[in-house]
Amino acid sequence: MKIADKGASRDLSGLARLRNTLRKLYHGRTPAAFRFQLAAVIIDLAIIAFFIATPVIQQTASFLWLDYAVAALVAADLIARLLASNDMLRLMKQPTFWVDVFILLTLLMPTALASLGFLRILRLWSLSRSGSIWRHFEMRGLRPWREASHAVINLLTFLFVITGFVYTFFFRNGAGLENYIDALYFTVATVTTTGFGDIVLPGIAGKLTAIVTMIIGISLFVRLAQAIFRPAKVFFPYPQCGLQRHEPDAVHCKACGHVLNIPNEGD
Repeated sequence: MKIADKGASRDLSGLARLRNTLRKLYHGRTPAAFRFQLAAVIIDLAIIAFFIATPVIQQTASFLWLDYAVAALVAADLIARLLASNDMLRLMKQPTFWVDVFILLTLLMPTALASLGFLRILRLWSLSRSGSIWRHFEMRGLRPWREASHAVINLLTFLFVITGFVYTFFFRNGAGLENYIDALYFTVATVTTTGFGDIVLPGIAGKLTAIVTMIIGISLFVRLAQAIFRPAKVFFPYPQCGLQRHEPDAVHCKACGHVLNIPNEGD
């Protein structure tokens, strides 16, 4: 009985060590942690590139091998993030977690869920919500560009989601689409309200798709313009109320009214 207890204790301590190591790698600020996080971001970007290229390469002989290899990477990342989390239930309540679970399902069942494969690009949105990518921004003094980068990522994600949707559901439906580039061309022309008219999605579904694309696309463009041209807010966590972002010339916190004393550059 004691031997069994010792074995269970060793297993538990081994799991604890693994979780502690993963926690340091995923959330730490040591040079080793930063290297790991940078490598993870690069792998994520490669995965996203694979998702974008999927419509072009999905008929090739090696596609399924690549698909399952990416599934293994996504599954490993999900499990590692769960183990690295201090609160697994909280992590599982986050939308990004379930987005990644859905992406994993489309990778494991590429045939059954082929019509939903275009949603894999949401991995880009999920990546933008992780802290690791922005830590490198902070290290290089690029924090003021974080909001604009978020806006760019949101716009790119939307463009590729709509492109994938159009390619998936209208490619063989008399819309004038010959390939994935045509679908991307239609999406960009619609989002920018250029509307050359050489590609028109047929039927009520096509019109509704164009309407939704224009409304959301214009909103995202406006948001991007605001993020670029509006003065960036200053990151200054205030202990009284917890508000972290303030106007550059703010004297008082707009949440609690206390004096901020935000240091100027060079102080």
